[in-house]
Amino acid sequence: MRVRVVTDTGEEIEEPFLLRLTGWTEARYFEEAPEDRLWEFQEGEVIVHSPATPQHQRLVGFLTFLLKGYVEAKGLGEVFNGPAVLRLRPGWVKEPDLFFIRRERLSGVQEKWVEGPADLVIEVSSPGTRRYDLKEKAGVYAESGVLEYGVIDPERREVVIHRVDHPGYRVGAMGESRLASTAVPGFWIEVGWLWQHPLPPALRCLRQILGER
Repeated sequence: MRVRVVTDTGEEIEEPFLLRLTGWTEARYFEEAPEDRLWEFQEGEVIVHSPATPQHQRLVGFLTFLLKGYVEAKGLGEVFNGPAVLRLRPGWVKEPDLFFIRRERLSGVQEKWVEGPADLVIEVSSPGTRRYDLKEKAGVYAESGVLEYGVIDPERREVVIHRVDHPGYRVGAMGESRLASTAVPGFWIEVGWLWQHPLPPALRCLRQILGER
């Protein structure tokens, strides 16, 4: 489901959306939130995301392959995708596109959720979620102790990085340069890979990251 908008020329287009439902409890969220859709919970509100686009899913899948492959090769921990639940604290429940938990903290993986904070969170943003991802989520992740938070914006072709050890939590936007993670030692990507159509072969990119020929 998407919101239908009529433009000045009379054309109907579908826009991504965030729907907020008030009056929920965390217990109700865990009982009723669907497993196949992105629903998040924060301080009495359920936040429902519009369905992901194919472009969004391709990009999330590409990043998951790279990060998961690297983390497994190095034995660093575990990588999860939403709608896996990251419980940052009681009353703050998010379903990030992609998040990493280092090996020493895997005891926080519970039956229904992962007890946070995560070490790394990545969100692929859209016009409908841009403000939510860059402002609201950044504040929540910073306050809950997420070490590194990246927002990938394909429309603007930029990645905004937030790091807990950086003043103001925000490092800045990157368009094409190489980006090295501080939360996942040794992991990096070429930001330019993210804007290619089609995306580059993920296995070739992973081998570059691992330093293989």
